[in-house]
Amino acid sequence: MSTPEDPEQVRHTGYPVRVDAELDHVSRWLWLVKWLLLIPHYFVLAFLWLGFVVLTVVAFFAILITAHYPRGIFAYNVGVIRWSWRVYYYGYAALGTDRYPPFTPADVPDYPARLEIDYPERLSRGLVLVKWWLLAIPQYIIVGVFAGGGLWLVNNQNYQFNWGAGGLIGILVLIAAIVLLCTGKYPKTIFDFVVGMDRWVVRVGVYAALMTDRYPPFRLDMGGHDPGAPARGPEAETEAAVEHHWTGGRIASVIVGSVLALVSMGLITGGATALWADRGARDADGYVTATQTFSSGGYAVTSGDISLGEGAANWGPASGVVGDIRIRASSTDPGVPVFVGIAPTGAVRQCLSKVDYDTVTSFGSRDVVVHNGTQQPAPPLGVDIWTQEASGPGTQTLSPRPAQGDWTVVVMNADGSRGLNVLVQPGATAPQLGWIGLWVLVGGIVLLAAGAVLIAVPAYRAAHQRPEQKV
Repeated sequence: MSTPEDPEQVRHTGYPVRVDAELDHVSRWLWLVKWLLLIPHYFVLAFLWLGFVVLTVVAFFAILITAHYPRGIFAYNVGVIRWSWRVYYYGYAALGTDRYPPFTPADVPDYPARLEIDYPERLSRGLVLVKWWLLAIPQYIIVGVFAGGGLWLVNNQNYQFNWGAGGLIGILVLIAAIVLLCTGKYPKTIFDFVVGMDRWVVRVGVYAALMTDRYPPFRLDMGGHDPGAPARGPEAETEAAVEHHWTGGRIASVIVGSVLALVSMGLITGGATALWADRGARDADGYVTATQTFSSGGYAVTSGDISLGEGAANWGPASGVVGDIRIRASSTDPGVPVFVGIAPTGAVRQCLSKVDYDTVTSFGSRDVVVHNGTQQPAPPLGVDIWTQEASGPGTQTLSPRPAQGDWTVVVMNADGSRGLNVLVQPGATAPQLGWIGLWVLVGGIVLLAAGAVLIAVPAYRAAHQRPEQKV
């Protein structure tokens, strides 16, 4: 199992990730608007990193089975990291150049920020299971201090490396920007330190993305030139040829395939859940029922607004989607009578406007909004607003018929007293739930297959196309 390497050994043999940067002439003020100028890059990178995440998952299984990182996928991921490094170097990870980053994943030899990663001939099957989370924990702590908010892809909503979000890099770049604004010069010592931290962040990111088994050295290689970089050889030249085979069309194919694959995961999960509910979650009466308990110090617990438009009546028993609807409520305190009723939303709000009650905003998580008041309500049976109502000890049941309008379900103690401990069970027969779940599941599988083809074909062609072929 790979362990942190001796710094001197890494220095002599070279680390397989090379991060180079050259401090350009930078203007006093342009850094103030670079966040705006980089919006097109951020938009494109959001899609590129989506493909990166999906392809890294594919690479994970490929390494686990074959001990090899698919060469075409490797070239794509190198291109995405290289593009990101140029963007962040231009932006607020360094502010090291005013030359606008090119829109390409390929290496641009004359650009001030460059990145190269050696292709690994063989990777450990065992390490792929643990290096990206367990072994990298010490590195994550360090780059969290450097980058502020961390690096790891899964914790980043945009699936991108995240520099300068309040960490040491961001603080030093801000200091450099202020000095630049006042003097017109970028402090070289700050530049060297910032690039050294950026280099550390990139190395850890590459290791976490399974692209090398070489543990990132605990060494801050400061300055623009990467002193731990290996010399380029035939293998690097071969990898560069593969990178050039990633045309715009192939990159677009991977992005579309990744989107389809992610959408398919939701459909497959939803379809499988619906099939399970249809077969395993029905009660003896044929209702698919959800169950939740609520405790409140107020006088009532209400649902959120239920808005039904035209044609709502078609959702009832004649509908194959919802079917019959049932709402059950009972007190968890033995012998305490409970009331459950349905009324127009406006009438409920007016009735409860001056009392303490809770509105359920998320049934599954029991999230509620607390409404405060100063009065005690009248017993609910004496209020003439209910379209349907049921009251008494034990379980009370309503069977509402959908109708156009805004509706609210209310649960109270039958005597209108304060303090509720109730069990609420909404349900529906949903006669077509099984077929709906099956079609959603099949649709998810089809989208997954289409996404796999859109990802696999360009990756295979990029890896196997001969350099002399025209792209």
